[in-house]
Amino acid sequence: MPRIAKWIGDAMEDLLASKIPVMKVLEIQILSPKVKRIRFKGNLSGMNFHLGYAVAVRVSDTEYRNYTPSYSDASAGILEIVVHLHGLAPGSKLMDALKPGDELRISMPRGRKMYDSSFDKHVFFGDETSLGLALAFNTTLKNTQHLYHFYFELDECNTAIPKLLGFDNYTILPKSLFLSEAFKEIDALKSGNWLTASFILTGNAQSVQKIRKVLTRQPRRGKIHLQAYWAEGKTGL
Repeated sequence: MPRIAKWIGDAMEDLLASKIPVMKVLEIQILSPKVKRIRFKGNLSGMNFHLGYAVAVRVSDTEYRNYTPSYSDASAGILEIVVHLHGLAPGSKLMDALKPGDELRISMPRGRKMYDSSFDKHVFFGDETSLGLALAFNTTLKNTQHLYHFYFELDECNTAIPKLLGFDNYTILPKSLFLSEAFKEIDALKSGNWLTASFILTGNAQSVQKIRKVLTRQPRRGKIHLQAYWAEGKTGL
């Protein structure tokens, strides 16, 4: 989680106000006790929300948290994020306390482009922290003739979320699966039909590294896009 001195954060908000727009909470959807979808409205003119880009939110006087939009419409000023509430982390506490009418600032979107339209097959791996990006991918891929499949490692209380969000081609994986080297339930890792796919690996650092290791052993592995969002024992990445 990025951290800067309070006075620097305050100065940035004053000097760069036009590039750090104020967003108002329009609606909050409770997807599970630990996951929310939040819709904001504000001035998003001039912003480009490529798949994989994130916006930074100031979650305390000195800390910032990155959130990947699940939906954006710059012309209408609409932005949505899916947030995972975990423990007493500053980002979780702020997002858990938000209610319609509240306001916060976001940064210009930036990061790594994760979608490659030159591939006609896409395989997405992620956990609760990946749901926002996955939802944005799902919307894009439904409008193409491409093949795709989503694999989600989720806690039991969150296994109904993909259906609630409108995913169709997906598989729920128990988190215990990633404690072993088996990966027996991940068909895309052993199917020749998927070896030339674009693989988008996100979420837990340990999980995505294990999947990447399996993929790199294959004779033809397509392209791998990797973005770890968190790791045990580390405050942000």
